[in-house]
Parts: sequence; structure tokens; C-alpha cells
Amino acid sequence: MRAVCQTSGKLGAMWEIIRAGGVFMWPIVFCSVLAVAIIGERLWTLQRSRVIPRDLSQKVWSWIESDQLNDKLIAALEQNSPLGELLAIGLANRHKPRQVMLERLEDGGRHVVHSLERYLNTLGTIASVAPLLGLLGTVAGIIHAFNAITQNGLGDPRILSGGIGEALITTAAGLTVAIPSLIAYRFLRGKVERLVVQMEKEVMRMVDALDSYALSQSQASIRV
Repeated sequence: MRAVCQTSGKLGAMWEIIRAGGVFMWPIVFCSVLAVAIIGERLWTLQRSRVIPRDLSQKVWSWIESDQLNDKLIAALEQNSPLGELLAIGLANRHKPRQVMLERLEDGGRHVVHSLERYLNTLGTIASVAPLLGLLGTVAGIIHAFNAITQNGLGDPRILSGGIGEALITTAAGLTVAIPSLIAYRFLRGKVERLVVQMEKEVMRMVDALDSYALSQSQASIRV
């Protein structure tokens, strides 16, 4: 019961802070909720095991060596993961010249990178906009304080408390949202770059292996 009362008290205090911050607190609150949702979704989606599954390349190579590769397996591989999508593109074009295969992979890679970077621009925008919203709320609070001075004079300091409180709350709220959002944006952007580099290595390893396999098969047929 005590825990429920404490939680209720904290929610009530938070509500009072939001209300005291004025109208500009609402877009800041919206930005905070959106930022948390994006960060959580991207952290889940960009897990290494989901983007670059362990031993996926080795499994694909075993299909090639055992001559089990077919359209059904390639389609399943494409749906497996971002790395699987790139490997599927390479395998679908394995009988074409190397340059054509690389062009197809480059085109597919752009789509995969775009998918990995989904929502990151929105998160970066939140990191930039949140402090500006806080600054705008600060200006509005100062204007409110000066209007109170104009109407009532400087006799009662409590007259200024509303405007000054609004200015300080919105500034603090904007920075509270912006700083974690910027850190998360930089972290997730770097994570995407690292995953892309690793996928490029895996794909190029597959391309080289396909070339070597085709060459060995050609030499074997010539000997026969």
C-alpha cells in the first residue's frame, strides 16, 4: 500500500511539474516518449545476432558445396536477416559476371543500410529540437514574468514565480530529453556502421569463395 501511495505521489509531482512548465512542455514530453520508443526498438533490431546470425555464411557455403542450393532456400535466406538478404542477392546472381554481381550487391546494400538506419534521423531531430523547445519555453516564461511585472509591479516576488518557474522547467526538460537522445543517436549510428562493415566482409568473402568454387569446377570439367 505504501508503495502504491509513493508511486501515486511521484506521478502527481510529475504532473505538477509538467503543468507548471506551460504549453511547451507537451511537445517536449511527446519527444521524450518518441525517443524512448525509437531507442528501444533500434536496440532490439540492431542486435548483432539478429543482423549477422552466427554461422550463417558457413551454412550457406555448405549448401553450395553439397549442391543443395535452390530458389526456395535463397528466398528463405533473404527473409532470415539483413546479412541473409545480401547473401541471397549474391547467390541469386552467382552465375553472372563478378562485376554484375557486385553491382547487384551494392544496390541491395543501400536498401539494407537504409533499413538499419530507420528512425535514426528522427532520433537525431529530437536531439536537436528538444533544447530549442526548452529555449522557446524559457522565452515564453520570461515574457510571462515581464507581463506580470508590468501589470502588478515588483511589490510581490511571488508574482514572478510562475514565469520564472516556467522558464527554468522547460529549459531543464528540453536538455533532459536532448542529451540522452544525442548520446543514443551517436551510439546507434556507430553500431550501424560497425554492422555494415562486418556485413561487407562476409559478403566479399562469399563472392571470393564463389569465384574460387566456379574456377575449381571449371578446371575439374576440363580435366574430365
